[in-house]
Amino acid sequence: MEGILSNGKFAAADTVGRWVHDKWRYYLDLSTLLYLAFKEIFTERRKGFSLVWEITLRQIYFTGVEALKVITLVSLALGTVVIVESASQMRLLGGTQFLSTILVVVILRELGPLLTAFIVIGRSGTAIAAELGNMIIAHELEAIRAMGINPVYFIVTPRIIGVSIAVVCLTLYFNAVAFVGGFLVSEFILPTDSPVFLKELIVSITITDLVFGILKSVIFGLLIALICTYHGLTVRYSSIEVPQVATRGVVSAILAIIVFNVLLTLLFYL
Repeated sequence: MEGILSNGKFAAADTVGRWVHDKWRYYLDLSTLLYLAFKEIFTERRKGFSLVWEITLRQIYFTGVEALKVITLVSLALGTVVIVESASQMRLLGGTQFLSTILVVVILRELGPLLTAFIVIGRSGTAIAAELGNMIIAHELEAIRAMGINPVYFIVTPRIIGVSIAVVCLTLYFNAVAFVGGFLVSEFILPTDSPVFLKELIVSITITDLVFGILKSVIFGLLIALICTYHGLTVRYSSIEVPQVATRGVVSAILAIIVFNVLLTLLFYL
């Protein structure tokens, strides 16, 4: 009996050890990839800069511009729901002066950056992982190396920069539509004093809130592009792996966004 228990403890310890080792290697690989992506901007800037810049602009267009319809619908719906629900409850409680503060906390600090990141993960994160996986299967990376081009500079760097810029712009757009568009829509359902509301909203938004929102967006963009790119590059043998790595990339990116969102909120507002 003691031998069985002892073997069970060793097996459990071995499982935990492997898990810790795998996680350590995973985060080390992500850190290395991020370092190389920004390092190559300076070391390889004279080689194919125009092409890399073109890829970056394409990534911004795909991640940002082509997502505007979805972002508009989601932010408009969110803004309308939050404003209507908050206003109705605040009137019952006699605290309508706190409505703008609630909107800033719910939309600007939390849901705006978070929902924007989730939409980008669903659209661009999946596409990036699948695209890079298919490039490996088609031996395109080998062709890039044969032409004397650094694959990290050509593939990873433009996507990290492009997605980060797009996420920041989309988050600002999301917040603006959620506030203004949501308020205009809610006026048909729950009439409010427009000048007073807008004045209180402007007063409630602080520099800290704006900086915090932009910082969140930059970090979220980096994480989305980095994690999905990394998982796309882990494809090795066949096209069957492509949907698998795309799924792992999306799940990992969502978990990373949630964890960093909590950590950043605790860091700034506690």
